[in-house]
Amino acid sequence: MKTKDAAEAFLGHRRIAVTGVSRHAEGHGSNAVYQRLRERGYEVYAINPSGQEVEGDPSYPTLADVPGGVEAVVIATSPAHAPDTMQQCIDLGIGFVWMHSAFGAGSVSEEAAALGRQHGILVIDGACPLMFEPTADGFHKAMCRALTLAGRLPRTVS
Repeated sequence: MKTKDAAEAFLGHRRIAVTGVSRHAEGHGSNAVYQRLRERGYEVYAINPSGQEVEGDPSYPTLADVPGGVEAVVIATSPAHAPDTMQQCIDLGIGFVWMHSAFGAGSVSEEAAALGRQHGILVIDGACPLMFEPTADGFHKAMCRALTLAGRLPRTVS
């Protein structure tokens, strides 16, 4: 599947959790994703092990703690945490996971991606949800083009 089509399928879900959202928003890509999804009308849930309030909203220590569950998850933590988060997604029957990255590895874990795919999860292992409509802005669109031309974004996912 083309990454653009996978992004459309992922962003077609309205209840999305974002892992790694910090109480101190400055410089955290997870907070930027969380804020933009919220601004665009998504029901977005911050996942932070401390379980404290972030961005003025409640935060949940795990995906299982989100009331009513979620349909999709953005992993925006270090890659070392991605396999555990993917296992939570498997256990909860969540079928869409996006491992955030822009420059460098970001949150991408080959182990987590393989685990998710073995269990039928649509895994986007790279890029940023803010690079695609309906969450995109001019900066992220330009970054998407540049990273695509440089061969730094996945063209397809499974």
